[in-house]
Amino acid sequence: MSPSVSTSVSAPGIETAAPVRAPRVRPVRFARPSTLRRLALRGLALALSLLAWHLAASSRLDLGLVTFRNVPTPAAAAQAAWALVHAPALPTHLGASLARVLSGFLAALGVGVALGLAIGRSRLARDLLLPPLEVLRPIPAVAWIPLAILMFPSSEVSMAFITFTGALFPILLNTVHGVESVHPRLVAAARSLGAGDAAILREVILPGAAPSIVTGAAIGMGTAWFCLVTAEMISGQYGIGYFTWESYTLQNYDDIVVGMLLIGLLGMGSSLVVRWLGDRATPWVGAGGQR
Repeated sequence: MSPSVSTSVSAPGIETAAPVRAPRVRPVRFARPSTLRRLALRGLALALSLLAWHLAASSRLDLGLVTFRNVPTPAAAAQAAWALVHAPALPTHLGASLARVLSGFLAALGVGVALGLAIGRSRLARDLLLPPLEVLRPIPAVAWIPLAILMFPSSEVSMAFITFTGALFPILLNTVHGVESVHPRLVAAARSLGAGDAAILREVILPGAAPSIVTGAAIGMGTAWFCLVTAEMISGQYGIGYFTWESYTLQNYDDIVVGMLLIGLLGMGSSLVVRWLGDRATPWVGAGGQR
């Protein structure tokens, strides 16, 4: 309740004035100390990593098992990154990699969610679909490359397929976990209110499994980048993976580090975008404070 100032007078014959409410003042919100502390710790971790990299590369550290004799310093990598930013080939490499990742990831998202819902809700689908999928799941992306080249006449489609296989299984397994985690009482309550299978799927199963689906999509996006770079190194003509491998064949060590860092930034940024979109699509999870 906001404070109020009353100007009423109780003497007879004198009209009393209505109470005047003081304007509500909104408190100024500041960042929590814990949030600032976490940001400071993350910045410190990055700074220490750069310092360790600089010391190891500048001193040509040789530990026998691992050596930094040919590893460029952070300053050399920064100069190479600045040159790459102004290079005309950068948009071509970025565009090719982004197109391959998005096409494979979106296909994996649709197929993975559909299969996950079917396997999580139907015993028949679980018995028919899950065994072959579990056999295919441990196969690495590198092993798919020769078969993908034979299956698809276009190298672009084959690389998108490899990206698809990398993103599919994290999305699929997390969707199955999310569907199975929905409490049976919620389904029973919906049925008692007259909801059919389609309404239960739309109003109960999907909202309950949505947090797990978002987690699987974020993991799948990172795996998709890993698989794409592997495919581009072997069969690509453009892309960040091809740029990194070409730099190695030309012994341009500065560009190798730049390519690796660019892959990491793109993977991290795209995963954060997926999580952000997932948070916007599932506001009830954030309201409950569970994420």
